[in-house]
Amino acid sequence: MEGRTCITIAHRLATIRNADVICVLEKGTVAEMGTHDDLISADGLYAHLHALQEAAME
Repeated sequence: MEGRTCITIAHRLATIRNADVICVLEKGTVAEMGTHDDLISADGLYAHLHALQEAAME
């Protein structure tokens, strides 16, 4: 979808893993924003949720 903006709301992080920008909302405000790799490196809310989902898949 080059040249277009697509807003995707997802609970399964695998759905948005390859997005150019991921915006993490917490209690109605932006908690974090970046690529998947950026957010994993930041070790914040996104990384915590990602770890929980990965553990649940095992």
